[in-house]
Amino acid sequence: MSKAFIAAVIQDSIDCTGVAANQAASDLISAIVKELKKEGGFTLPSFGTFTVKKTKARKALNPRTGEPVKVKAGKTVRFKASPNLKKAV
Repeated sequence: MSKAFIAAVIQDSIDCTGVAANQAASDLISAIVKELKKEGGFTLPSFGTFTVKKTKARKALNPRTGEPVKVKAGKTVRFKASPNLKKAV
């Protein structure tokens, strides 16, 4: 799924211009990112739950050279599908 796909669905759904649909898609994506930063996650009731998880610093291997590399601690987004989504798919 891409931003263009979301904009096309919005445009078809509410019969607006492509520019307005693209702006709505951008606003939706930025609102999701803002909520993840602020609250650490959010839920779409019949879709699933997005949560921010911290990752620990670790050692990994460079696939080209096989040399050990240090990977810094960071954050990642995890998704858990709702039972309704699992049944639909």
